[in-house]
Amino acid sequence: MQETSSSRRPGKVWFVGAGPGAPDLITVRGSWLLAEAGAILYTGSLVAETVLQWASADCEVADSKSMDLEQVTAWLLDRAQHHDTVVRLQTGDPTLYGVLAELARPLDAAGVPVGIVPGVSSAMASAAAAGECLTLPEITQTVIFTRLSERTQMPERESLVSLAAHGCTLCIFLSIERIEAVVENLLTAGWTAEAPVVVVHKATWPNEERVLRGTLTDIAARCREARVDRQALILVSPALGARAQTAVKPSKLYDAAFPRRFRPAREGG
Repeated sequence: MQETSSSRRPGKVWFVGAGPGAPDLITVRGSWLLAEAGAILYTGSLVAETVLQWASADCEVADSKSMDLEQVTAWLLDRAQHHDTVVRLQTGDPTLYGVLAELARPLDAAGVPVGIVPGVSSAMASAAAAGECLTLPEITQTVIFTRLSERTQMPERESLVSLAAHGCTLCIFLSIERIEAVVENLLTAGWTAEAPVVVVHKATWPNEERVLRGTLTDIAARCREARVDRQALILVSPALGARAQTAVKPSKLYDAAFPRRFRPAREGG
């Protein structure tokens, strides 16, 4: 006897990272889930629509950009009653600035199984687009993902000034609209006005990616001139420009005189 929607076990809702924009930067697992999904809910204002090319022709696809939290969770709960695989497709990685916990709680309460597929973060995509490194031997080995405090308040201990005082790599999300405030915070934290800054708008988005370079002195003006005021990541790091810095000490990773498990030290290396 065919199982009715009221008696069947709910399908599984997958939170899938769409990656930064380019459709081929979604993970293989993510593309497989899109292909088998009976229903997909994506964030149209943030996720490049080209990523949906992996979905089947008969899949139900909806855009959540005009939905509130209650409407999103209601949609997911309803589709889980009708499909074995439901995908919530989120920009970048769903565990980073993706309100994953809030979306998953109602599903957990209803006994709907949940899965998570990581995605390429725009932080990594932006560094790649700019041809930059986020870490550099003996210069910086720490990367901080953060944002300015705005409607979502930052814990006091995580103010941008206090984090920037470490002098390490900063990947600053969701703050491009207030680039002047970012600059002010970094200067207050002790960064020099000549410190290099890279802003990447829509990293990896076909025909839309832009990379802006400047210093704390002029980056805000450059962003305004280019009309970059959303969907951009700000990179600030002492590692920026490392490819042109011949005086930087090399890593021990490939040092001939540095022994490793599969490579003994070479005399005179």
